[in-house]
Amino acid sequence: MPATKEEIAAFIAREFPQTKCAVLEAGNSGATVAHEIGPAELRPGGTVSGPVLMATADVALYVAILAEIGIVPLTVTTSLNINFLRKPAASARIIGVCKLIKLGRTLAVGEVSLHSEGRSEIVAHAVGTYAIPAHG
Repeated sequence: MPATKEEIAAFIAREFPQTKCAVLEAGNSGATVAHEIGPAELRPGGTVSGPVLMATADVALYVAILAEIGIVPLTVTTSLNINFLRKPAASARIIGVCKLIKLGRTLAVGEVSLHSEGRSEIVAHAVGTYAIPAHG
C-alpha cells in the first residue's frame, strides 16, 4: 500500500534523525526533497560537498520508492551513480527531484536531478537502484 508524504516524512524523522533532508513531494512515481546547506555541507572553494549531493539523491530515491510500495524500511540502495555537472550555490538548499524509471517486485531504478534552490541548472544527475525485500 502506498505511503503518503506525511507518513514518509514522519518515518524518516524517526529513523534517520541525522538527515538534513526534508520531503517536499512524494507520489506519482517520483519525489522531491530538499537538503539544508550550511557551513558543515561546504568543501574548500565554497561549494556543496559531493557526499551531500549523493545523500540528497539517495533520500529522493528512497522517498519515491516508499511512496509507491509503502513503508518498507529494509529497502536498500544497491547502486548509486552520480555525475557532478556544475558548482552548486553555497547559500541555497539542494533540491533533488526523483523519477522512478522501473519499479518491480525486487528492484527499483530511478533517476535524480539535483539543483540549487531558485536555480534551474542541474548541478548533478544520479541514477540509482534499490533492492526491495519481500513485503506484504
